Order: sequence, then C-alpha cells, then structure tokens
Amino acid sequence: MKSFLQYTNRILVTGGAGNVGSALVHRLIQDANNYVIIVDNLSTGTIEKLPTIGNNWKFIKCDANIYDDIMPIFLSYNIDYVFHYAATVGVQRTLDNPVSVLHDIEGIKNILNLSKNTPVKRVFYSSSSEVYGEPVEFPQNEQTTPLNSKLPYAIVKNIGEAFLKSYKQEFNLDYTIFRFFNTYGPNQSQDFVVAKFIKLALQNKDIPIYGDGSQSRTLCYIDDNIEATINAFLSSNWENTTINIGNDNETTVLDIAKKIIEITNSKSNIIHLPALKEGDMTRRLPDISNMKTLLNNRPLVSLEDGIQKILEKWS
Repeated sequence: MKSFLQYTNRILVTGGAGNVGSALVHRLIQDANNYVIIVDNLSTGTIEKLPTIGNNWKFIKCDANIYDDIMPIFLSYNIDYVFHYAATVGVQRTLDNPVSVLHDIEGIKNILNLSKNTPVKRVFYSSSSEVYGEPVEFPQNEQTTPLNSKLPYAIVKNIGEAFLKSYKQEFNLDYTIFRFFNTYGPNQSQDFVVAKFIKLALQNKDIPIYGDGSQSRTLCYIDDNIEATINAFLSSNWENTTINIGNDNETTVLDIAKKIIEITNSKSNIIHLPALKEGDMTRRLPDISNMKTLLNNRPLVSLEDGIQKILEKWS
C-alpha cells in the first residue's frame, strides 16, 4: 500500500460527504494518481455517501470553519489541490439559520490562509447561482450579469469569490470558481426540489409548490456537473476563471412536478402553498458556454433521463 506522499495529486475535498462533494470524490479516486482527503462535519452530509472501495482516500470528520480543526490536515498531508465545497446549503435552511451561513466566511478564510502558506497549487470553490439574485440579464453570464442578491447565503458566496480574487492578486494563489445552478442526483438530500418531488410521487402523496409554480429552474444532473468540474481541474486553461455549472434548459417548478408525476405514474396531487417571502427567485437561466466547452459540446442529460437515472438508483 502506497503512502499518500507517493501519489501525484493530494487533493482535499471539504464537504466531501455531501451531494456534489461525494460525487466529486468518487470520480477523483478513480484516478490512481490521486489521493483524496475527505473532510465534512456531517451537519448535512452523511457517511453513507462516502466511497466503499479503494485505498486512495481518507475521511476525517472536521469543520473547515474551525481553524484548529482544518489546520493540522494541511500540515499533515502536503495538499496540492483543494475543492472547498463545505457550506450551509438550501434556501429554507439558510433563511432559517443565517448566522450559521455567516460562519462559512471563516471557512473560506481558513482554506485560503492555509493554502497560501502551503504547497497548494489551486483552490476550486463552489459558489452558487444565488449570487445573481433576481437576474436582470438572460442568460446569466459570468462576466456581465451583476451579482445583486441580498440573501445571506448569496452574500457569503460572493464574499468567497472576492477572497479568491484578492488572494490571487496578493499571494498569487490560483483559483477556479464554479457557480453551481441546481444540481440534482440520487444522493441529493430529500428536502431539495427534484428528490423531494420524486419521493412524494413514489408514495402517491401531495406535492407542495410555493406560489403558482411559474418560477423557473434549470436542473443539472450530477454527472454533467462532475465531468465539467473534473475537466476544469485537469486543465490549466481554467485557472483564475469563473464558470457557470448548470443546464440551459429552463423548466417551471410546476412542470417539474407534472413531469415527475407522469414518469413515476403517480397518483399524487399538486397543491399550492403561499409563495415564500424571500429566496424563491422567479427565473434562472445560465449562460453555460464555458461548461459546454469543458464537455466538448456533448448533449447534457435531459430532465427526463435524469429522473429515470435516480429511479434506477433508488430501486
């Protein structure tokens, strides 16, 4: 068995027991040149999402927002690359716990301060489409669309982006920012829209929608997300850039529910709840030109195919 020092790439993934983080880990460990250190405080991530095969990874329960927790990992593992995916996620969860969202700023600072003083070559950061707020431009472009959200979650993501750019300027620490739009898959927590709707449909239970359901979303299947981000990792062409990671097929929340009911042959009824007071943006549509380049312009997974993939994994 090789020592971690014998691997070409020693990679830290924070939030590695979450939906996107765990999928990233599973892909990274397929490369025998990679040794992956997985960090998660398990507040929303779960042990069940960690790999069950391979010896080129290690899980450490740790909170990246606590300096004394994360610092020894940098000093012990000679880390080459960091994917900083740890964060408080989910619109309602972040609205209910705004102070915990603000704590994520400490995690960003910890990761960057430790990276600039160690051999880290590049930091990959999970930002969010929420930084765009209620968009004033369609599609949302990484360079031209203003970042105008007032929600704590989005503000913290925007602060994270500013930190990365500042550390590049001051300390020459390279970065890549991923602005994730809705990413779904079989390991997603079931309080997010697609997983939640599928679970209810399979039980023939009512599917609740906030407002009239006309708010639109673009849903990116996890495999497309991971392939694009891995390709950005493997190429220096994407250093010090910001990339929208999503899908450009716009669908209303009401149509998502209807499609899931149809595909699952469910007897669920759609019920309408009062619209959320904040956080439920009316429209999302990213410019994914950069992502398509990363995927060699292949077609993205359709919503229908993505739902079928989840049903197959859940069966």
